[in-house]
Order: sequence, then C-alpha cells, then structure tokens
Amino acid sequence: MDLGLRDRVYLVTGASQGLGYAAADQLVADGAKVVVCSRNEERITDAARRLGDDSAVGVALDLATPSAADSLVAMALKRFGRLDGAVISVGGPPPGDVSAVTDEQWRAAFESVFLGAVRLARTVLAADRTEPADDRSVTLVLSSSVRSPIGGLGISNGLRPGLAMAAKTLADEHGPTGGRVNVLLPGRIDTDRVRQLDASGGDPEASRARAVAGIPLRRYGRPEEFGKVAAFVASPAASFMSGSAITVDGGMVRTL
Repeated sequence: MDLGLRDRVYLVTGASQGLGYAAADQLVADGAKVVVCSRNEERITDAARRLGDDSAVGVALDLATPSAADSLVAMALKRFGRLDGAVISVGGPPPGDVSAVTDEQWRAAFESVFLGAVRLARTVLAADRTEPADDRSVTLVLSSSVRSPIGGLGISNGLRPGLAMAAKTLADEHGPTGGRVNVLLPGRIDTDRVRQLDASGGDPEASRARAVAGIPLRRYGRPEEFGKVAAFVASPAASFMSGSAITVDGGMVRTL
C-alpha cells in the first residue's frame, strides 16, 4: 500500500528514542522527510544521522519553550521547503500518585506535556501551505491513560485525557480548511520508558509478567509496530480520519 508519503515533510518530537523515533523511522522508510527534535542535542543528532542526512535534520529543543514551535516550523520550511504535518510525542511525566506529586511537578508537566504539545499543534495547523489544497495532519502520541487510568501515573492520568479532548477540538476547528488531528494511545510498547516503569517496583520481570497477562496478545508491542500505525495516521492514506483516538495496545484497554 502506498501511503502517499514520498517527499512530504513532518515534524516529529520526542524523536531521539522510543515511540517518537519509531514514528520518524517509518515515515522516512515510506519516503517522507522529517525534522526531529528532543531536548538532548547529542541523542537527537545521532537519531537524525541514523535516519539519513538526506531525509532528516535534528534539532535540540524543549517544547516547553514558547519559541520552540515557531523554530521547528521555520526549520522544516528552510530545509525542505514545505510542511505537511507533525507527530507530537512528549516524554512521560514523572510517576507518582495524585496525592503525592508536588505542585511544581504538575506545573512543569503541564508546560511540557500539555501546553507545549497544544502550542506546536496549533502552530503547525496555522502555518502557510505550499499547496493549499493539500491536507495537513497532526498526530499526538498520548497514552492508554486517556481511556483508563494507570496506577502510579497520576500526572499522566490527569493531563492526557484533557490533551485528547483539546486535539478533538482542534480537529473541529481546522477541519473546514483541511486540517486533520488524531491521537494515538499506546499501551505497553517495549521502549526504555516502559522498561523504567517496570523496574520502578524493584522486580522488572515480575512487573512485565503481570502486564503481559493483561494483554490479549500476550506480549509487549514492538516500537516498529507502533511506528507503522503513526505513519499511516499521519499520511494521506488516512485522509478521511480526523478527531479519532486509536489504541495501539494489543487489546489491553478494556474500554472501546
């Protein structure tokens, strides 16, 4: 299946590793160009190199910085001459129960996880288009906590559902001019972040075994499996998909 991605240009955040890198890797594999970013300059430079110098440029930026969104859009237009969308993946906020995390942790997470993502989404959707008839897609990588809370991740449980509803509203607002906005809800994908969560209880093997027992496919997802879904949702092949929340979880979430 041709996703129609050849020579299209996307911003991908949180792309030095994990789900963001998996999405960027699949976009490039299907012919797209990407501007990838994360806060760590060394890691994002290495990620861009692995994706290919002709297809990717790496930028070290923190989405919590108000100027980050404009800088990323400008980089895409300068380097590749167009912008077709973004895959916005933000690192998970620190773990902790709602009753235990501090006000400062809530504020910091809101700036990066929530406001930084909304700011980039609206900036991408509002940017001038080289070809006005083309659609522009924004895909936010959130969490299965949008549908069901995850124990010990109080901040994520609080912010992700609100961000999903903000995305749904952006889809309403920008749909008439061809803007598409969707969210992806990954479950237990085998990334460094999930391994850290498994290890936080002191017995990572037991934690993983308990999680796998609750997944109908009886395994963790592979990053490349998630990346393929992200590339499809961002691509013109999904041109009539907007305002949707798609779980990528092996059947783990027990709600529709």
